[in-house]
Amino acid sequence: MIIETIDDFAPLLPRGRPILGLDLGEKTIGVATSDGLLSVATPLETVRRKKFTLDAARLQELIAGRNVAGVVLGLPRNMDGSEGARCQSTRAFARNFERLWPGPITFWDERLSTVAAERALLEADTSRKRRAEVIDHVAASYILQGVLDRLDHIRRNAKGTPE
Repeated sequence: MIIETIDDFAPLLPRGRPILGLDLGEKTIGVATSDGLLSVATPLETVRRKKFTLDAARLQELIAGRNVAGVVLGLPRNMDGSEGARCQSTRAFARNFERLWPGPITFWDERLSTVAAERALLEADTSRKRRAEVIDHVAASYILQGVLDRLDHIRRNAKGTPE
């Protein structure tokens, strides 16, 4: 089931189960996972895209193996906030994946996530070859961490806890 906002996604997540973050590219899918407390995103792997059924099968293996409660897709908006062809492709992927997996799927604005991941890898003095290998799942962890921070904000406000 596709959920448009994180505020509507949050109540659908059972306690103690992680969520998956995906950075969809034309050639790869970066995958990151959260912990069960939904506080920390960790890069997991990069899936080389072949065709949808094979890509979806690998994602379903990861979901089942980690008992994932929800999936977040990075939505590659244009810098002015509009949605272009890449957003349409991401939404189409979500609609197709929704037919195969019954859990909640949502989107997160991923503008500059790859730039942030690249910057972090450069600061860590990662070689060019290694950066190319890990950039997609590191970018997925940036996307997912943004969602986790938003979920934390939602939980704190629901409890009336000051920030």
